[in-house]
Amino acid sequence: MTERAGSLAAPRRALRLGLLFLAEAILLVALFQVATDLECRATGIETACRGLRWAGLWFICAASLLGVWLWARPEARDSFLRMSTHEPGGVPWALVHLLGLALILGPIFLLAPGEMNARFARIFPLLCLGALLATLGGVFWLARPAAWAGWLDGRLASLLAITGFAATLPGIVVLAGPLWTVQALTDVTFIAVYLLLRLFSGEVGVNPETYVIGAEGFFVEVADSCSGIEGLVLITAFLGLYSALFRNDLRLRRVWLVIWPLALLTSWTFNALRITALILIGAHGSPDLAVNGFHSFAGWIMFTGLAVAILALVSRSRYALQAGAPEAATGVALAEDDAAVRILPFIVFALSSMLAQAFWTDPALGYPMQVAAMAGVLWWARKKIARLMVRPSALAIMAGLGVGLVWIVTAPPAAPLSAGLAALSGGAFALWAALRLIGTMALVPVIEELFFRGYIQARIDRGTLSSRVLAIAVSATIFALVHGRWLEAGLAGVVFSLVYMHKGRLADAMAAHASANALIAVVALWRGDFALI
Repeated sequence: MTERAGSLAAPRRALRLGLLFLAEAILLVALFQVATDLECRATGIETACRGLRWAGLWFICAASLLGVWLWARPEARDSFLRMSTHEPGGVPWALVHLLGLALILGPIFLLAPGEMNARFARIFPLLCLGALLATLGGVFWLARPAAWAGWLDGRLASLLAITGFAATLPGIVVLAGPLWTVQALTDVTFIAVYLLLRLFSGEVGVNPETYVIGAEGFFVEVADSCSGIEGLVLITAFLGLYSALFRNDLRLRRVWLVIWPLALLTSWTFNALRITALILIGAHGSPDLAVNGFHSFAGWIMFTGLAVAILALVSRSRYALQAGAPEAATGVALAEDDAAVRILPFIVFALSSMLAQAFWTDPALGYPMQVAAMAGVLWWARKKIARLMVRPSALAIMAGLGVGLVWIVTAPPAAPLSAGLAALSGGAFALWAALRLIGTMALVPVIEELFFRGYIQARIDRGTLSSRVLAIAVSATIFALVHGRWLEAGLAGVVFSLVYMHKGRLADAMAAHASANALIAVVALWRGDFALI
């Protein structure tokens, strides 16, 4: 049995796919918020646009609340995990899911910048179809339809109630909007943001009567829809469901008289920090990104994560639990799970890239932060990764050098250093360049090969010729989409896939990728053309 087959034969398939779907969600949010100028009011079909947005919010809430329900129902959870492991949907449903993603992502890559609003009415049906296919494909990839029918027997009413409750949460947030007009809440929020801004800027202005606050020439009107009320609603809803499901194990008086107010205070503090961070982003070079940050899925995702984190703390708190009630099981360490090790580093890599885009006027200046994040997540996964490492073949090295040579020869003319990099002192630039080379040659190849070849390709490859061709095509295509030069990156992805497939060793693909990047990095350093990498 090859390394690939052995490592992926273990259970935990639901976790693997869950992590993959999380990575996809982060990618979609990042692309639609950063790479497009989509604004529902400017599309000509505002109601339909907001309806699609509502569907996305409902999906986030429903998935999270269903996770809480599974947490509280061990029998249903264990049956769900067995179903996903022993009755998978197979490759056809995976292809349906990928087709749906392609339909959603297509407009981002095919439309010119600034065209999204003007053409949204035409692409709206395509986005709806893509969302439907991605959802159905994902659900039935997890388990075949007949398996779902058996698992839902006797549980359907509970699940419909939870998903129906989730559907009301965006509406409840809208109905709770007038809370933002309560003067005491407005004043204390604006005072907190004002004090936080003063720590970073000497030019701060605030007008609570008009809900306007800002710094250094960047001011925003904080309306009820972006005031953090969704955090208060989500925490109340999640804690309410959790209390109902675990009512026999919790000290409910303590939960609602002590923990709930503290959780609301935590959410309010989190929102004050969020407003402060977004204003600073807008004041220091990324106003569009800051405005998007107030009106995006990102806020819902962050507040949902906060609500789940609070429930995790409650589940382990002896203060909240009845005497003799079992604490939540810790389970197997995530760093020991094969799928987590292959997917989570890429999620961290993608998030660090988003942070660099958000907090640095010149995103290249944020690369040291990305190096720290990549090094940290690889250190976390070091034990599993070490088991994959073997001495690479000479073929892998030569293939990688060939990829690097093609990348260099087909590169566009050298670009000058960005203004941010050019402004660095000699020592600072040398440090930045060293970290850039380390990330390019040593960290990125490991992270990308773990995800693209080690997970995506390995999940599709069933050993048949057709599945292998499909595995190469899918992994190389997605690899190309996240790189700037699609054709060259796609060809590189094919080469790395073939190297991996030659002996079934991920270390060979990593070595080929690292060799290519090393050659490119050396030439970039020689030319002074860091745009090459």
